[in-house]
Amino acid sequence: MSSSAGSTLPSAERRPAKRVAVVTHGRPGQVGDGVQRLVAAAREAGVELLVGQEEAARNDLPAHGDPADAELVVVLGGDGTMLRALRAYLGSGVPVLGVNFGRVGFLSSVQPHDLETGLARAFSGDLDVVELATLEVENGTASHVAVNDVVVTSGELGRMVELEWAVGGEDLGRVPCDGIICSTPSGSTAYNLSNGGPVLMWGIDAMATTFVAPHSLHVRPLVVPRGKDVLVWNRTPDVAVVVLVDGHRVSEAAPGGRVTIRLGSAYTLLATLPDATFVSRYRESFST
Repeated sequence: MSSSAGSTLPSAERRPAKRVAVVTHGRPGQVGDGVQRLVAAAREAGVELLVGQEEAARNDLPAHGDPADAELVVVLGGDGTMLRALRAYLGSGVPVLGVNFGRVGFLSSVQPHDLETGLARAFSGDLDVVELATLEVENGTASHVAVNDVVVTSGELGRMVELEWAVGGEDLGRVPCDGIICSTPSGSTAYNLSNGGPVLMWGIDAMATTFVAPHSLHVRPLVVPRGKDVLVWNRTPDVAVVVLVDGHRVSEAAPGGRVTIRLGSAYTLLATLPDATFVSRYRESFST
């Protein structure tokens, strides 16, 4: 597999999957009879379903095999479940395929009514695998990897903060705002999009930077390429900022503190059916 972001596995290199791990929504009722249908589809295709202890307990299934030995991961859930699976298998070389049991499900290429047909195609190797960039964030000695986005925001609800920022060592000034979002291509259709940020098509090796409620008429989103670190200083005299990685609070920066965000060295592997392209999914998810 190529190591360039957004590249796809050539069709000549596709292989049927014989060992498949399952990851499901945190609330079992959210997927209805999806697990039972997955089990039946795997049995029909002669696929070994690898079920870890947590998934076995959640879905009343017998634990079987080691999910780390999977050749493909099938997710039953929404985009949040997809992100959990992509993070869990980051760096493993195992692609993740989603069946959408969520609200938007932009990262999923199979809809529940097509579960059997979609999984049969996936198990036979009829898949594209897209490499998507991640982010690395540093705050002091702490370092974290984001699959979706990094958000630097006020540590006090309702309090504006003042952020100074620079890209590639060049200063871009101070911005009074509620925070800044740095998103990957896969995360650009989430919090970034809802704040007016640009959507990055899969295949772009860059991050989107978008301020949240900037108190300025001149601040605009910016797309930053690989090799250019985004530096953010907290210039608020009396309020700390918090750093959120994929929606989870990981650290904070006191007044004067600095946060560094860059494109990461690791890539997530998103499996899609060949006809479930980025453009078709974008149209279906956001055109209404």
